[in-house]
Formats: sequence, structure tokens, C-alpha cells
Amino acid sequence: MTALAYYSSPISLLEVVCTDLGIREINFVARQRHEPTADPPELLSQCVAQLDEYFHGRRKRFDVPLDLSAGTEFYREVWRLVRAIPYGRTRSYSAIAETLGRPQASRAVGQANGRNPIPIIIPCHRVIGKDGGLTGYAYGLDIKEALLSIENPKKFAHQTALW
Repeated sequence: MTALAYYSSPISLLEVVCTDLGIREINFVARQRHEPTADPPELLSQCVAQLDEYFHGRRKRFDVPLDLSAGTEFYREVWRLVRAIPYGRTRSYSAIAETLGRPQASRAVGQANGRNPIPIIIPCHRVIGKDGGLTGYAYGLDIKEALLSIENPKKFAHQTALW
């Protein structure tokens, strides 16, 4: 079963998709592309409520189950590390590659990050360039900067150590 809901966040309309396994996608969209599920499952309602708490500064970590079945083993490992980046903090692509034991894999980490199907919950916006620059974001650097600003309004801080 697949279910769909929309959440109007302060930065964009979000399309949230879940399966029986968990949340499968969050997409930034300009308008509703499909009809939302009439009687959404509890998981979908719970996810939308947690997104609302996040955008209103009341949630720093999500605890809804995720359906990552579409990702490769490498992607899932990158997403696991990205999900562990603390709220309001950042890590570089190279730091994640080093933590994986693959220091030359920064570009592969970037590719996995770019294919993250569940942004915000898997906070790929927290991954930045080694020099502290906001490099790349599938939904645009303006959204990446807005998400970082929600978490750390003064200025997001670049941290070199992953843990």
C-alpha cells in the first residue's frame, strides 16, 4: 500500500509518501500533483505532525520508520550517517567518505546525498563542502540555506569531525 499527503511548510509544499514499511519519499513541489489519500494511515499523519513540529522549532529528530528499499547498500549507509548528523550542525562530504573508510569517495557520497528520497528526515541539507560552502542540493541552494537557518538561525556552523 502507498499513501500520500501534503504539508504546506514555511519554505515549500511538501509531498509525503509512505508504504507499509515506512516513509518512502518527501518531495518539494510547487503544487499538489496527485490527490492525497482520503483516510491516511497513522504513519503518514504522524510524519506530517513531526514535520510541522520541526518547522516550528519543536522537533530536532524524527522517529518515524523509513522505507529505504529503493537505495543501494552504499546509499543506505551514507543516508544512515547523514541521518546521524546532529540538528543545527553540518558535515562535509569528505568527512562522511572518511567515516565510511573510503576517503576518495566524496563524489559518491555527494551522489548518494543527491538521491536521498527523504530530505529533512534524512537531513542531506546538513552536508556541505569541505571549505564550508553550500555545495549542491537537489532542491536548490535557497532551500538548503533555509533549512540550515531553521536549525541554526545565527549561522550554520561547519564542523570538521563527523562525530
